[in-house]
Amino acid sequence: MVWMTLFHFCFDLSYLGYWSQDFLADPVWTLQRTAIVSLFLFCAGLGQAVTLQQVQGWARFARRWVQIAGCALLVSVGSWWMFPHSFIYFGVLHGMVVMLLLARATAGWGRWLWLAGGVALLLPWAAHWALSGPWVQWAIDFNANSLNWLGLVSRKPFTEDYVPVLPWLGVMWWGLAAGQWLLLHRPCWLQGALPPALQPLQPLATLGRWSLSYYLLHQPVLLGVLFAGGWALGRAP
Repeated sequence: MVWMTLFHFCFDLSYLGYWSQDFLADPVWTLQRTAIVSLFLFCAGLGQAVTLQQVQGWARFARRWVQIAGCALLVSVGSWWMFPHSFIYFGVLHGMVVMLLLARATAGWGRWLWLAGGVALLLPWAAHWALSGPWVQWAIDFNANSLNWLGLVSRKPFTEDYVPVLPWLGVMWWGLAAGQWLLLHRPCWLQGALPPALQPLQPLATLGRWSLSYYLLHQPVLLGVLFAGGWALGRAP
């Protein structure tokens, strides 16, 4: 969450014209985005392992799922207002709406989750090769908004955030598999207290408990602060 906030702060500086950076092509930023999303979805999968171990029922899962779906809709509306030509129609929250259902339904696969995750990670590469070569006639359909949420595309769509089901479901599956393994073989790693050297990080646990609210609100707050700072310094964007 902290890393994501710093990343978005830098993005906002560039978006408002205070700093010139290429967030679409520069590996310094594209690799960071991949790492942040990977950590986010891996932890989401690990969290599903914990909730299943605690015998969380479908009713409680459904309440949380509806919250995520509602927040995904708000992200789409807000991004359409800011970026009408590249608004977010299938970002990380939209992806989680689909992936959490799939992860919940496949939690009983056990060790096969590792293999399934690997296949999910490789499928987009295979699709890119096929849709750019022998199956190029299908590219127009899979690249369209109606199907590109699957992640089987020959080119990425023009949108501010794109987290398709594939390959990212693979990351969540690996998080789920890792969580199940830890709970079975090393439960103290998840349930024990932080080591003394990491105790100063304990307040971040509160941030984790409110991760959805924080995710939804941090960008409006950051943009508001930067707008206010720009006006105060006479450098309004």
